Amino acid sequence: MNNAHEARRMLRAHRYGALGTLSKKFDGYPFGSITPYLVDHDGSLLILISTLAEHTKNIRHDPRVSLITHDQRDPHIQTQGRVTVVGNARLEPNREQSGLRYLRYFPEAQAYFAMHDFSFYRIRPVAIRYIGGFGKIHWVNMENYAVQPYPLIEQESDVIAHMNTDHQDALQNYCQHFHQCAALDIAMLGIDLDGFDVRADGKVLRFDFAQAVFDAQQARTALVEMARAAKQ
Repeated sequence: MNNAHEARRMLRAHRYGALGTLSKKFDGYPFGSITPYLVDHDGSLLILISTLAEHTKNIRHDPRVSLITHDQRDPHIQTQGRVTVVGNARLEPNREQSGLRYLRYFPEAQAYFAMHDFSFYRIRPVAIRYIGGFGKIHWVNMENYAVQPYPLIEQESDVIAHMNTDHQDALQNYCQHFHQCAALDIAMLGIDLDGFDVRADGKVLRFDFAQAVFDAQQARTALVEMARAAKQ
């Protein structure tokens, strides 16, 4: 696995980041804010922001942004892994489709989504700085980071419905084995070529696949293998 894949996996594992925009009001000075984000199937980042927010005004004036994320649970902030995305933020025209996936991860954003002044913006990375730990510092090869369309994108909803309806026991075993989390209220939220996400008693857990999966059949094979490992 190359550093581009590691960076994408780290981005997918986190839900919040510090967003940097260029201030319209203060002549291009960097302006920082905190925002939830969701990594979409193609590796781009979706953010839901209000037209009244300062960072939205900045983006509409100049789309160049950056976003950094890290594991806030680790007190050793200087030595932990982190990813900085440099890219362009553009208004996402397919609001309803984006909302279906985003709101599974951020159900608390339903009230914002219902407001007409909140819109999705998609950050398409042009450069990524990945720090995987001490001495592991790279500018990511963006050709390796990019994800081409694959069948699982269209099959995601069916896989989620199947797992949540028929395989609650497997989801519980995944949580226990891979995260030492004995949860009762469990639901798969999303699945992509790198792995899948589960909400377990209100906490979102990320599970990485050993190898990339591109369709429902490959996903099934990977999930079965993980279920076997979780039972051992």
